[in-house]
Amino acid sequence: MLKVYIMRHGEAGYSATSDSSRPLTSFGQKQCASVAYWFKQHDIVIDLAMVSPYLRAQQSFAFFPDQILVNKIETSQWLTPSGNTDQVINSLITLPSLGISSVLLVSHLPLVGYLVNDLCPHIAPPMFSPADVAFVTLSAEGQGKLEWFHHPI
Repeated sequence: MLKVYIMRHGEAGYSATSDSSRPLTSFGQKQCASVAYWFKQHDIVIDLAMVSPYLRAQQSFAFFPDQILVNKIETSQWLTPSGNTDQVINSLITLPSLGISSVLLVSHLPLVGYLVNDLCPHIAPPMFSPADVAFVTLSAEGQGKLEWFHHPI
């Protein structure tokens, strides 16, 4: 069983030269720090963190290594707002064979909602606000179960 934590980046500002360079606001930083601390309080360990290359996602993840153990970090082009859920899911399914039992994905709308929808088609996907996290357990057959949904501050 793979533990998949799907997080939307924290609140981001709108003034930037491109969508990919939008930084977190000070409130977005507080949201992400709160989520990282919440992970610490719940003794969550991450084998692999896969993070969108966009600035706001990278900044959102930056709070985690100070709070919890993250064994490996990758920047993934598949986790941009227009990412393809099939590519992400196919990648997730291979992780247990690599010895990975928990993964944190830090991404964007609409991808985070689409991922939960495709992993757990039997439920209505949650509406992701900034810094929200969905926890999905994924069977070897690719069947997902939404275990919980966390909304910070």
